[in-house]
Amino acid sequence: MRQLTEEETRVVFEKLAAYIGRNISYLVDNKENPHVFRLQKDRVYYVPDSVAKLATSVARPNLMSVGICLGKFTKTGKFRLHITALSILAQHAKYKIWIKQNGEMPFLYGNHVLKAHVGKMSDDIPEHAGVIVFSMHDAPLGFGVSARSTSEARNLPPTAIVAFRQADIGEYLRDEDTLFT
Repeated sequence: MRQLTEEETRVVFEKLAAYIGRNISYLVDNKENPHVFRLQKDRVYYVPDSVAKLATSVARPNLMSVGICLGKFTKTGKFRLHITALSILAQHAKYKIWIKQNGEMPFLYGNHVLKAHVGKMSDDIPEHAGVIVFSMHDAPLGFGVSARSTSEARNLPPTAIVAFRQADIGEYLRDEDTLFT
């Protein structure tokens, strides 16, 4: 487990900023409970500083996971967020979409968010911005990228896509064999 390089940190922060914007400072500048970003194999973890110091005594081959897995680096150097980062993204979300109960199951089975399933959404969502998808009971279900801005989405037909799904909590069941390996 090692610290991220300057280039890796930049790539991770750019991806996180797409979903939480300036709220990224809450992740970095938490004085009462400081956290750090660590890289184990190709995965990036968000770890309390005290736990990271303790984890240095464990050999790298024996350490499977520590903290919250934010995502992983691909072989081309790009960073992909995992569904395991949803708890952090939902706390500090900049743009949100709430879907009705009839749209929860289609979303959790891996489909995009349709206009007919949207219960409400943030007022100022631009096109191609990172959004967090919630149920109407404020339970985070996943995240994705907005297909249209809020003003454009109001005039769409019911079958039009409002947000492209990137990850949902159904992945815990669909990808349980490969999620943590």
